Amino acid sequence: MSHKITAQLGDKQVIIESGKLAKQADGAVTVQLGETIIVVAAVAATKAKPGQDFFPLTVDYREKAAAAGRFPGGYFKREGRPTEKEILTCRLTDRPIRPLFPKGWYNEVQVQTVLLSADGENDPDILSIIGASAALTVSDIPWAGPLGAVRVARVNGQFIANPTHAEKVGSDLDLVYVGNDKDVVMYEGAAKEITEPDFAAALQFAQAACQPLIAAQKELAAKVGKKKRAITLNTVPDEILLEAKKLAGNRFVPALLTPGKLARESACKAIQDEVGAKLVEKFGAEKVTEFVIKDAFYYIQKESIRSLILDEKKRLDGRGFDQIRPLLSEVGILPRAHGSALFARGETQAVSLVTLGTSEDAQDFDSYTGGETSKKFILHYNFPNFSVGETGRISGPGRREIGHGALAERSIAQMLPLETYPYAVRVVSEIMESNGSTSMASVCGGTLALMDAGVPMIRPVAGISIGICAEYSGENISRYQLLTDIIGWEDGYCDMDCKIAGTEKGITGFQLDLKLKGVPHDIMLQTIEAARVARLAILDHMRQTIAEPRKELSKYAPRIVQIKINPEKIGALIGPGGKNIKRIVEESGCEINIDDDGTVNIYSVSAEGMEVARNAVEGMTAEAEIGKLYKGRVVTIKEFGAFVEFLPGKDGLCHISELANFRVKQTEDVVKMGDEIWVKCLGVDEKGRVKLSRRAAMAERDGEMSGKDDKAPADDKG
Repeated sequence: MSHKITAQLGDKQVIIESGKLAKQADGAVTVQLGETIIVVAAVAATKAKPGQDFFPLTVDYREKAAAAGRFPGGYFKREGRPTEKEILTCRLTDRPIRPLFPKGWYNEVQVQTVLLSADGENDPDILSIIGASAALTVSDIPWAGPLGAVRVARVNGQFIANPTHAEKVGSDLDLVYVGNDKDVVMYEGAAKEITEPDFAAALQFAQAACQPLIAAQKELAAKVGKKKRAITLNTVPDEILLEAKKLAGNRFVPALLTPGKLARESACKAIQDEVGAKLVEKFGAEKVTEFVIKDAFYYIQKESIRSLILDEKKRLDGRGFDQIRPLLSEVGILPRAHGSALFARGETQAVSLVTLGTSEDAQDFDSYTGGETSKKFILHYNFPNFSVGETGRISGPGRREIGHGALAERSIAQMLPLETYPYAVRVVSEIMESNGSTSMASVCGGTLALMDAGVPMIRPVAGISIGICAEYSGENISRYQLLTDIIGWEDGYCDMDCKIAGTEKGITGFQLDLKLKGVPHDIMLQTIEAARVARLAILDHMRQTIAEPRKELSKYAPRIVQIKINPEKIGALIGPGGKNIKRIVEESGCEINIDDDGTVNIYSVSAEGMEVARNAVEGMTAEAEIGKLYKGRVVTIKEFGAFVEFLPGKDGLCHISELANFRVKQTEDVVKMGDEIWVKCLGVDEKGRVKLSRRAAMAERDGEMSGKDDKAPADDKG
């Protein structure tokens, strides 16, 4: 029997139903907003795989073309590998639910979302988060939910919950927020330089908007929810953990405080190997497996690092809690890239390359759910194994790379004049070294490279990550320490990675990941302020490297000239079968793109080619101006005069009476085929026929030329 619950969000309704579809899953729901409907099913394995030493959670989100009444594009009429939108929605769904599973439970869990109906107005990504929470809540899978999720826009200063695509037009905020009963759990998105107080207000609005969704899920669980299954947690036996601590003694803290990431890891690994061997010797290899040793030292390292921070007020690398690591930046480091930069923050290092392209280089993609279908600015992030001194599988970008690139991309995009800038822009961030927040290094390096390329950024953008080390007393945080510019182990062994990017005026991009069940809003306000202070310091450093975008483009970047023509002339410019435009492209070596509004974009790396193309386009689309002089070529001789091509592809009649300032008996007495002569436009009739005069042009140019003409009618042709 199915049950349906409705959550009211302003004038919108979110409908959650369970018991109708996917009844063999451990938990399944459909979620509907408008006519957009998704189904989410959650299943957990009954036992962990032998030797499993981590929690294998898989979250998958897929959009079906049939949901929008369409066929998939391409040769094969079946959906293929996940799109970037699908991958980002997977991450968006995964990140808030992952921390709420029991620690030490290693049964495989799969949460799958399928888009069943898309109305083109309501984005299903928020519904995927709500559905994952609801499916887990009504299932027997152990999970500490439910959660509420909402998208927030701001139009004319007013916050809107779960806006449609039409409602988002003119919004200066795109916030995806996930919360529990009282705290923030996750957020991400972008904004057009929203101030910190306004951002805090948006978080409060979102928290309130989540409550009806949480209440609806609790009501649904009360009606159809299953009893949570009994589970067995994988923990290190107490006697082994105590012996490991005893054998490590007081050597572990000095090892943790070893300067340098690789040296620190090596010092700790040496103690682990030594102690591990002694544990095997004492308890036996069957009881002390490689997993037990690894898990025991995870607990020891975590406990030691957190004690250093909370009790001894020390960080692993000796910095103050609000101190940024040493900064280094350079621009123009690569000669062939259109713009390039190196940005380093401690042991985190990114090289950014900028390429400027034509409008044909913009990224186009299918969209079954509405919203944009192309973008002119792209940021790609690459994280090779050598950046952390490791080997591993070498393949294309994974979910992490796509997610980090998307965060950096939307943070920078807010400060690019994409509506008016004629170029498509690609930034590639190559991570050379990693020890904390390479996505924010990509924001800084990408900004520097764009300025080096001469891209007219409104203002430079920088980003930083803030962490937290928190300790609980019951359900509440009893003490905590914020950590500015976290390093890798502070991310791994502490509780938060809050990335905030922006300009000197406000926030442009943000993403919060937690290992906690939630963070109170007062602590989040402190986090936002710590990020602002650090961001301004980084921006000051970046200004010393390059203060503003370069005035000149790289000599290897394509130049662009924009010409506005009458839209009615587009067909004539293109010509039958593209004949005219192809000829111009071949003769000039340029790339030419024509917009429907009559904007002609000419791209070229050659000044000479640009001039050829520009003259050709202007000539073919120009209108004859009465009274203007033109230098033309005689293309046809008639008894009554000569036809002169005075603009490319356009000719007019110079009547025999207008050839000279004396009586001309035969046209050939004055001009012959192929002669170049000056003519003046006398008029254009209602059929577009142009009347030209050589006599008037000669008189206007100079008296001397006219004098020669009197003496020698077939002499100088002007």
